[in-house]
Amino acid sequence: MTSITGIARKFFEACETGKGWEGCKAYCKTDATFSAQAEPLAGVKTLQQYADWMKGLLTFIPDGRYELKSFGTDDERKSVCAYGVFSGTHTGQGGPCPPTGKSVKTDYVYVMDFDGEKIRHMTKIWHAGLAMKELGWI
Repeated sequence: MTSITGIARKFFEACETGKGWEGCKAYCKTDATFSAQAEPLAGVKTLQQYADWMKGLLTFIPDGRYELKSFGTDDERKSVCAYGVFSGTHTGQGGPCPPTGKSVKTDYVYVMDFDGEKIRHMTKIWHAGLAMKELGWI
């Protein structure tokens, strides 16, 4: 594993298990940015905000988990991509509505861009509309 691959994997695991910024910041630049073309994340512009958003998501989808499908490094572009499938059921309080008891299984990709050995930017590729529909939120 290259250096950035190991760092990206540690970040991915911390983020996806709801460790929030406290558990993720060691792998990121302090001013790391975030982008996604997904409605629930429209106002999220920093990686700190995203890591904390994931932590919050797991409060109302407490059984939330991921299955890592692919993980690849592009050393030339200093980028790591992770493809996963997130699954869980909306049983906890919070979120956009009372618990629906409905489950989701949704594909997503993280593209993590590095500056040295720290993530400087991450893009999430995700079809949020389908996920929200499965959960009964729209």
